Amino acid sequence: MYRKVSFLMLLAAAAAVLLAACGQAASTPTAAPTAAPTQAPPSPTPLPPTATPIPPTPTPTPIVLKDGLGNTITLKAPPKRIVSLAPSITESLFAIGAGAQVVARDDNSKYPPEAAKLPSVGSTWNKLPLEAILAQKPDLVIVAAITPKDQVKQMQDAGLTVFWQANPKDFNGLYQNLRDLAKLTGHEKEAEKLIAQLQERVKTVEDSLKDVKEEPLVFYELDATDPANPWTTGPNTFISNTIKMAKGRNVGDVLKKPWAQISTEELVKQNPDIILLADAPYGVTPESVAKRPGWDAIKAVKEGKVYPFDPKLLSVPGPRLVDGLETLAVMLHPDVFCAKGLTKHLEQNLVGAVCKR
Repeated sequence: MYRKVSFLMLLAAAAAVLLAACGQAASTPTAAPTAAPTQAPPSPTPLPPTATPIPPTPTPTPIVLKDGLGNTITLKAPPKRIVSLAPSITESLFAIGAGAQVVARDDNSKYPPEAAKLPSVGSTWNKLPLEAILAQKPDLVIVAAITPKDQVKQMQDAGLTVFWQANPKDFNGLYQNLRDLAKLTGHEKEAEKLIAQLQERVKTVEDSLKDVKEEPLVFYELDATDPANPWTTGPNTFISNTIKMAKGRNVGDVLKKPWAQISTEELVKQNPDIILLADAPYGVTPESVAKRPGWDAIKAVKEGKVYPFDPKLLSVPGPRLVDGLETLAVMLHPDVFCAKGLTKHLEQNLVGAVCKR
């Protein structure tokens, strides 16, 4: 019995010690693990600067254009050395801003004044001055209808690039010619600005004449080397079409050719109201016309309506053709233009000379 009690006491004591140990262990916090010393993250290795890519130089778009002879002209870039072999071409190039690209001209290209200062390669009237043209080392030669096909071939055979341009028959043809020259030379924006100005001036004339009913009969004299049979302009030419735009009728429309002679008998028969002397720069005057045999019977001579006319305004198919239309309109219908306000151009250049007659 005593042993049993002793054993139980020992067992209880052991349990108490065990419980005390467990309680102590539970109440004692577990030590936190020691943290590793904190370090800043390593700086990234800097990348080498990226070079700005240089865009490749754009390759100029080739200029491709068919000329009036059907030849396809191809240029790698706008030409820097142009030889112009016609007054109409020279005037047009300067008008669209390409004058600085013209290095030489023909003898007759004297407008604008800047063009007259350029060296001349001579005249193409009888013989092509090929050596003088080659000496200018042109990258483009531009010619007009006055240059025959055989001369174009001579230049092409010599290795020259040649663009042949036909003469316009109306103002739309003039505008297209300017656009073609602008495309060849890289001045398309300037050409469109010029064309807009020309169109506005043409419209002013047309609007002013829209109510005109009476159309005078006009004889336009080109050359009276033979005064009994002077040369004039026939049907479907720019001059004839412009006379119609100015509300006139062209005597030469009865002829079959664009440029032909007309007899004194035919002139007396038609009896024109107005005679315009495009040969005035060569010494022909209203007084000399009145002395021609039979011409005193013509109405224009009897009424003193024989006027000198600057041939360059209608014979040189460039931008000044609009000046020609304006001049014709005022000469044919001074009552319309002298009695009303006009554009600044008309007031300055035409009315002062015509309306005081």
